[in-house]
Amino acid sequence: MMRTIEVLIVIIIITGAFIAASYFAVLPWPRQVSPMNLRRLSFTTLQLLDSDYALSDAAFQTDNATLWGGLQVALSASLPPNVIYNLTVYDVSQGATSQLYVPVASISNAESLGATSDASSYLVASSNVTFNVVPEKIGEHSGGGTLYILNCSDAPGWWITGYTAQSLAQDLYNLLSPYFANTIMVQNTTQLGTILGNTSLQGETVQNAVVINTCGEAVPMPSAYSSTGYYAPRDSYNLYFYILGQKTREYNWTWASIVGYPMYYVSNTGLFSTQNDWGVYGMKSVGPAGFNAFLRGLNQIAYNATWLDGATPRQAWWQDIYGNWIYDHGWITSELTSVPLSANAIYYSNYYGIYPASYQTATRALPTWITTTYNLTVTTSLFDAVNNYRAGAVYRNAVSGGFLALGLTRTPDIRLTALGLLADYKPRLYRSEYTANGTSRLVVLQLGLVGGV
Repeated sequence: MMRTIEVLIVIIIITGAFIAASYFAVLPWPRQVSPMNLRRLSFTTLQLLDSDYALSDAAFQTDNATLWGGLQVALSASLPPNVIYNLTVYDVSQGATSQLYVPVASISNAESLGATSDASSYLVASSNVTFNVVPEKIGEHSGGGTLYILNCSDAPGWWITGYTAQSLAQDLYNLLSPYFANTIMVQNTTQLGTILGNTSLQGETVQNAVVINTCGEAVPMPSAYSSTGYYAPRDSYNLYFYILGQKTREYNWTWASIVGYPMYYVSNTGLFSTQNDWGVYGMKSVGPAGFNAFLRGLNQIAYNATWLDGATPRQAWWQDIYGNWIYDHGWITSELTSVPLSANAIYYSNYYGIYPASYQTATRALPTWITTTYNLTVTTSLFDAVNNYRAGAVYRNAVSGGFLALGLTRTPDIRLTALGLLADYKPRLYRSEYTANGTSRLVVLQLGLVGGV
């Protein structure tokens, strides 16, 4: 019984103390316990008002009563009834030492916003102004800067499934011509022979050029390079590719192969009237020997001539000029299937606004050992090396010349060609100033609270 009385007394004392403390305590206003975030509300409201560019239009047409009336209605409808506002538009101009903000228009629903208020700002652009990006021209400071795109009408392509060489040439022109001092469409194999002879087509600089082969695995071949005097084993035209490698080195070209096994066919409808193994007229298979010959020509490696069947070596007439020769038909590429873009490629993809697929199928990736064998350096890797093979990269010879090889499968993605070349040359982008005089205005929305606790 005594324990029950003691418990009741304790309860009475605690309850009395709580009532007394509550009576004399000063509690905060509800708005202080859970305040409205006026700054966040003001910024969200500005974004909402400009979601269809209505705020931007009104900011640059301050004398249009209809626009400003509609803006005020929308502003009032966007805010709670106990929120008052002041919206002011400032003109942004450039002074001698700093930016100047001059108020040009204002709307409000109260004479004063009171002691408790907050604000956010929002920069809008004039709808009458186009902001441009001007790219730096490759070659404008270092010489050269010519982009040759092989658009040869007399040379069919191979492994460019779904496209023609001409359609790819036009798309590459649209993508890359803004970045080069000169862009020349090479319209036939005769014109290709002209630049191989170090003669310009339109007064451009032949040295230090980029040459893009749009024919895929096939390479256009001028008729002057088809002489049977080359005496290549197995009726191969691999000597043409050896000379092509030499020209690339001599002229400091960057030769771009956009898909498949580089330099697997020679292509010329005037020279080859029969079908290849797949029923295509105008081309002849050279096989892996073509690219092997190009690599030797780029590095100027000479070999003793020898027959694969063990017969006595024979000298061809061209050996006095180009050195002795060996017919190397060894296959060097490998299949990597799906490969992701490298971090470097992703960076420049965002910089230049060129977005190829993040994953590609590569069945003609080049081995990493070619860099040592042929004195090459990988200057740009579109895909990281996998199992000692690279699916796409730009290679440069230690002395001069280089090539882009994309060992991808059949359907070419020319965005990768453009991205590889731009990532290697790195032309800068000059963007127009966003705060140029008369093109920008600053909108400030200040909010306050009224009524209720």
